[in-house]
Amino acid sequence: MVNIILKDGTKKEYDKGTSVLEVAQNLSSGLARVACAGKIDGELVDLRIPLNDDCNLEILTFEDDGGKWAFRHTGAHILAQAVKNLYPDVKLAIGPAIQTGFYYDFDIDKHFTEEDLANIEDEMKKIVKAKYDIETFTLSKEEALKLMADEPYKIELINDLPEGEIIRFYKQGDFVDLCAGPHLLNTKAFEAFKLLSTAGAYWKGSEKNKMLCRIYGTAFSKKADLKAYLERIEEAKKRDHRKLGKELELFVIMDEGPGFPFFLPKGMLLKNNLIEYWRELHQKAGYKEISTPIILNKELWLTSGHWEHYRENMYTTIIDEMDFAVKPMNCPGCMLVYKSKLHSYKDLPLRMGELGLVHRHELSGALHGLMRVRNFTQDDAHIFMLPNQIKAEIENIMKLIDEVYNAFGFKYRVEISTKPEDSIGEESVWETATQSLIDAMTELGYDYKINEGDGAFYGPKIDFKLEDSLGRTWQCGTIQLDFQLPERFELEYIGSDGEKHRPVMIHRVVFGSIERFIGIITEHFAGAFPTWLAPVAVKVLPISDKYAEYANNVADQLNEKGIRAEIDYRTEKIGYKIREARMERVPYIVVVGLEEQETNTVSVRSRQKGEEGSFPLNEFINRVESEINTRFNYHTNITNEFSK
Repeated sequence: MVNIILKDGTKKEYDKGTSVLEVAQNLSSGLARVACAGKIDGELVDLRIPLNDDCNLEILTFEDDGGKWAFRHTGAHILAQAVKNLYPDVKLAIGPAIQTGFYYDFDIDKHFTEEDLANIEDEMKKIVKAKYDIETFTLSKEEALKLMADEPYKIELINDLPEGEIIRFYKQGDFVDLCAGPHLLNTKAFEAFKLLSTAGAYWKGSEKNKMLCRIYGTAFSKKADLKAYLERIEEAKKRDHRKLGKELELFVIMDEGPGFPFFLPKGMLLKNNLIEYWRELHQKAGYKEISTPIILNKELWLTSGHWEHYRENMYTTIIDEMDFAVKPMNCPGCMLVYKSKLHSYKDLPLRMGELGLVHRHELSGALHGLMRVRNFTQDDAHIFMLPNQIKAEIENIMKLIDEVYNAFGFKYRVEISTKPEDSIGEESVWETATQSLIDAMTELGYDYKINEGDGAFYGPKIDFKLEDSLGRTWQCGTIQLDFQLPERFELEYIGSDGEKHRPVMIHRVVFGSIERFIGIITEHFAGAFPTWLAPVAVKVLPISDKYAEYANNVADQLNEKGIRAEIDYRTEKIGYKIREARMERVPYIVVVGLEEQETNTVSVRSRQKGEEGSFPLNEFINRVESEINTRFNYHTNITNEFSK
């Protein structure tokens, strides 16, 4: 017999060898019907796995991350089978599940077209309709190599495995693929799916290897959920920040600088509004702003560990026959600022903020508008503290980040990322640092998820995942607890005992990257930024040239109050100018003519309410000024007409 503990703490006893599926059937026939995978002592497993030892067991459905993974991984195999049926000479590479669906990489002498994807989808539907049982079996390395003799990429994967390892395969119909699993029990459950796109992808992600053809797809357990997701994708296309960035004259990326964005005047207004907001918050929170050089010598990066652990992402140069690097991060420079004077325990916590321009080498295929660039402004801060100040500082940061994200209408969730494989420092120090974050989050009452192995190489971190207006998730803010860099840089403070001690350090960002955050909020707001953030808050439209002087007077009074106003002097009809201003997503349009000039009023059209009528100019100015000063965001109440 084996004893298992279920997710709710219930204890059950079963015969040794009982499968995860049989446990699910014993608990509920309904649960067994929707079960996708299991989790034994935290490890994702197949429903077919027998239970031979006492353990903790979870039954996972599509509502669980592990269940989604098994469901969509099955889709990748159905895709591979369909492509193999239609193109027998294709060579199979890999096909994992990903956050939004799945993909599979193929070696084929053609580029898949939209028509090809439609044909592949039809073939997948036939496989689903055939209701193939999905079976699993294992082979020795020698047997596996013989089975996969015609699949060179599978051969390479098998040869990469350690000697003596048992190699698992999955089979559906006459299709067999090398795979560790888990998968669904039958293809019939995979009904709600859609192939989305194709792209090139290097084998194993290396430019030295052959370019393969990747097909992306998505899948859900319910057709209604698939339909909703596809509608969100269409909406996202309309909100694409690259498209809106061009239309709204915010930024451009030119051939002369791939991955290096050029900000246009309106884009700079938007960027500076964010920076002004950042500075205001950080001054109130007790941060001191610093600026460190963009290029620093190799010795610094050796000390920090970046030369060893991050070298492939760094741009380097030679100055006076010495190696230098363009900074990919602000942290080492801040270490030097701390070391520039002697500190007492009374100085701590010491909060230093920096809007530092950093450069990181990204592969050309990974570049994507402002979301993935090669240079960006990181809104960094580094906090040096006593060990007993960790919890209080994390609490302060959490409050600041919460305030910022609420200002933009973002919901968010929190993850704690733990020690990665490529890490520095003693295991005991990592355990202390990780437990400190867990204790702080627990005491503050935050729900969090553990993200194993995704910490920075120098310390564990808290990551903030934002949810935008389309339900998409973005990682922006992070809090990283670091015992390593203070040790490497030999940072010190004089304690109350008169002795030298090592401070603890926190790295943290709120926006993450100013540029990327602009891309995110452009899509979140569909370019219709809140009044306090919009590059142009008010567009002034004179009915004709006769009222240009009054229009100038209105714009001057608005600008004197810090309200960004712009005049449309063109001799177009007023209806045309209103339509143009609406497409520019400005929060307010004011029309001025004879009546407005004689009564010192403005005729107001707002993005929120449409045509509002006439208002005294002073009253309108006070209204907009209040909206900007309070950073009021009414966007969540707007039916966004701009993405239709």
